[in-house]
Amino acid sequence: MAELWAAGLVVLTTLIGSFGPIFLKKASAEFSLNPFKVIKNKELVIGIFFYAMGTVLFIPALKGGELSVLYPLVSLAYVWVALLSKFMLKENINALKWAGILLIIIGVSLIGLGS
Repeated sequence: MAELWAAGLVVLTTLIGSFGPIFLKKASAEFSLNPFKVIKNKELVIGIFFYAMGTVLFIPALKGGELSVLYPLVSLAYVWVALLSKFMLKENINALKWAGILLIIIGVSLIGLGS
């Protein structure tokens, strides 16, 4: 069974890491394979930073429990990305997407209870 702090840290890392794709989506509007333009694309750099922070913070969490319990928590990133997309990118979340979010939360809860 995972230590509670490790599970909490994984949830936090999913939230932090979820800002990555939001900024990458924003960066895609001005993306170019030109290395100089890549460096100047602030949203791209910020997106990569958030992805990296989520990954770096995930590593200590792995010390606190079983991978088979902790890794399914990573699916919460889908929930965070959907919510952040609604608020930061003004994307629509329809009833089917809300149902998917609910199923992810139920699934993660069942895995946590089953450990």
